[in-house]
Amino acid sequence: MRAVERKRAMTGEMFFEDFVAGAQRETIGRTITETDVVMHAGQTGDFYPHHMDAEWCRTQPFGQRMAHGTLIFSVAVGMTAGAINPRAMSYGYDRLRFVRPVFLNDTIRVRVSIKQMREDAKWPAHGIVVEALEVVNQRGETVLVAEHLLLVERRGS
Repeated sequence: MRAVERKRAMTGEMFFEDFVAGAQRETIGRTITETDVVMHAGQTGDFYPHHMDAEWCRTQPFGQRMAHGTLIFSVAVGMTAGAINPRAMSYGYDRLRFVRPVFLNDTIRVRVSIKQMREDAKWPAHGIVVEALEVVNQRGETVLVAEHLLLVERRGS
């Protein structure tokens, strides 16, 4: 392994030119607990019965409480954060969809693939890297999808 590659692997430092379309990674799993749901409700003020009222949920089509979509999104984003890349920052998220509910005690993991790299006229010293995020449950069912846009510094800029 070359010194540059070793440094990149240890620090996470990658310039725009280092990204490769199609590259993939997958996180380990994380189980969503009742504590996660209760804390998220308290932090956001979202106490809707879909998340908090087990008896009411028994009368609904899914028959049980589900985690907040915003909780799953937040947890998934955190799961994908590894080594800090000082050459990149989050530029936002596009095409966020809550595909299926996540229930208490479901285990999720995140698949990330580099979908695209493109120019951005507003940031000529940087490029945009688009990561496709797919959150799956323990049954391999997709529960959330989104595109993460990274603003990444170009080498030599």
